[in-house]
Amino acid sequence: MAINFNAFIDDLKRTNWENPGTWHAAPKAIVLLAILAGIPVAGYFADTRGQIEQLDSGRLAEEKLKEQYLGKKKQAVNLDLHRQQLREIDTQFGALLRQLPNKSQMDALLVDINQAGLGRGLQFELFKPAASEITRDFYAELPITVKVIGTYHDMGAFASDVGQLSRIVTLNDVSIQAAKDGLVMDVTARTFRYLDDDELAAQRKAQQAAKKGGKK
Repeated sequence: MAINFNAFIDDLKRTNWENPGTWHAAPKAIVLLAILAGIPVAGYFADTRGQIEQLDSGRLAEEKLKEQYLGKKKQAVNLDLHRQQLREIDTQFGALLRQLPNKSQMDALLVDINQAGLGRGLQFELFKPAASEITRDFYAELPITVKVIGTYHDMGAFASDVGQLSRIVTLNDVSIQAAKDGLVMDVTARTFRYLDDDELAAQRKAQQAAKKGGKK
């Protein structure tokens, strides 16, 4: 069926758009097509688009929940392994803790350090423990200022002997200079001891008091 476009255009030109009752077939067809096209478009923006956005949001939430589930499932599967690792860590920590002397053993440790130097033929010019300890979370640290005179070989052997002591001792800030009688080594030895129950309780009490004071 051929369409006379000229007649179609003439119908549109003669149309009184304010009076639908006088419309010919051409304007009615255009309006009908516009309505048919507009209904799904309006429906999309009014309802369907929101549903699609909710669906996408639900899919993202589902993916996150799946990831959380898989993560928790993996933790549950490896729970026994984690417990075993925790026991091993506790054992290792206990072994390290036993390498720290208590308060009553500190004097003996200081003697051991001194004897390690004398045993290597070093001459002590200074062996001065700090006036007070430095308190950490569960242990206390005591710096000792040491100055010895001797040969390079003897100083190296002294450092090796200190490293092999049954208790933990570190040598820090080492400085070696030439002198008349050989070499002079200035070093800070640091010894450590664990805090006893009374000291730990006092430390926790002080920390709690400090927190309360900071909130005021």
